[in-house]
Amino acid sequence: MNFQSSRRRGEEGIAVVIDFLLSNARLVLGVGGAALLGIATLAVKRLIERAGRAADDEKVEQKMAESWEELSLVSASPTLIRKGIEGVVMKHVAKATKQQKADLCQQPQMLDVQTKPESKSKRLQLCALTLQERLQQYYHTRAALSAQEVQRAQSVALDICTEIQGFLHSRHPDMPLGDMRLGGSLLDDLQVVSADHACLLVPLQLESSLWRLIPGEETLLTHPLHWMVRRINLEYFPKGRSYWDRYLVGGYLSAEAVVNMFSKAVMETVNWPSISSTLDCIVRPVLGGPDLRLEIRPGNAFEGAESDYQPLFVSMLPLLSEGDVVLTAQPELTSPWVNAWHLSLYPWETQRLAQLDAADNGYRKHTLKILKAVCRQNPALRPLKATPLANLILHLSDSESDWSETSLDVRFQQCITELIGYLEQGALHSYFKPAVNLLSGLSEDQVDQMGFMFYCAVSEPEILLI
Repeated sequence: MNFQSSRRRGEEGIAVVIDFLLSNARLVLGVGGAALLGIATLAVKRLIERAGRAADDEKVEQKMAESWEELSLVSASPTLIRKGIEGVVMKHVAKATKQQKADLCQQPQMLDVQTKPESKSKRLQLCALTLQERLQQYYHTRAALSAQEVQRAQSVALDICTEIQGFLHSRHPDMPLGDMRLGGSLLDDLQVVSADHACLLVPLQLESSLWRLIPGEETLLTHPLHWMVRRINLEYFPKGRSYWDRYLVGGYLSAEAVVNMFSKAVMETVNWPSISSTLDCIVRPVLGGPDLRLEIRPGNAFEGAESDYQPLFVSMLPLLSEGDVVLTAQPELTSPWVNAWHLSLYPWETQRLAQLDAADNGYRKHTLKILKAVCRQNPALRPLKATPLANLILHLSDSESDWSETSLDVRFQQCITELIGYLEQGALHSYFKPAVNLLSGLSEDQVDQMGFMFYCAVSEPEILLI
């Protein structure tokens, strides 16, 4: 690899540096496409900034700024760079820069083409905000939900819960069920952006003398989150003594059979038009999926605002509980094992976060909601769900004790750095079950895209808050 220095000034000199980094950085660094562009971009930016400070000619500085904008646009496509078609990218960049040139301070206005451009003073005011102020602003405008919105969603979900429980008691009076209740992020104030989903917990009641919950490590599946429920004491209490014996498969209570039963007994049987008229909303079952889900939209009384109303999806979740162990029937997580139940770590994670924040009046929950909103609103980061983010904060809490409001910006940047490390390793282990890799469901391309975004955010974390 030979690189001869050039004495050309202005745009020609910068072009040589950029071409060199884009064409040879992969050989020098030996890392993935995402890391390549993240590091190369930062290096070129610093080089241009140093050259800009030293230059006396305003035209040279302007050309340097334009070169940096071109490189920023190139960095938006790490997949193309990785495939070795840099020339094609540079041609598209040349066209794109003629149509649109903006700095970081103007990007929030560019994202919404329907909003009116703000005045120059407002843009300067936005640029003047510190990261701490931007995070607080983002939390209140994007992440946090209004009390009215949460209350409305909870009220609708509880009304649906009452209707379903009444129907099951009347049609299946012998089915041993506990009281259905609301659960999940909507109840725990962990939902972000919009209150668009809720979870109804349906507890199944099992006879302790007839059933045994078996940890995943003790089963043939050897998966710590895949538990099984064995029917015991058959020699003294033959099949038929328990209501749930009818859903046995190979001597174990089948989670898939239980879900199929509720699908037929509730989703396909309930008179939803009648319930819709009673609740003054449109309730429709979402059929064909692995979960038990309802879609709720406003009724005729809200037709004028229906275009602005986010539909609410309510999921029914059958579960078993014994002590602090909660098993859920979620075939989409335990497939292809029809007998497996999923060990839910959500109660443990939520409780641990609440305990830590209560002990030091910390902002861990605050940070989690910001990260969730960032990932939900960024298409490249959308595959990163709430569970890995919650475990990231729990791991970080073991080494960092200051989670006060004043350190929110430091912890946010640290979370970005930690996520880069986990993505490079391809593993983020569960806080309560270290054998579980919470990143195992991500594809290589998804990891590359997320790694690239976080690498860019190391020097400019504000790009995640646009």
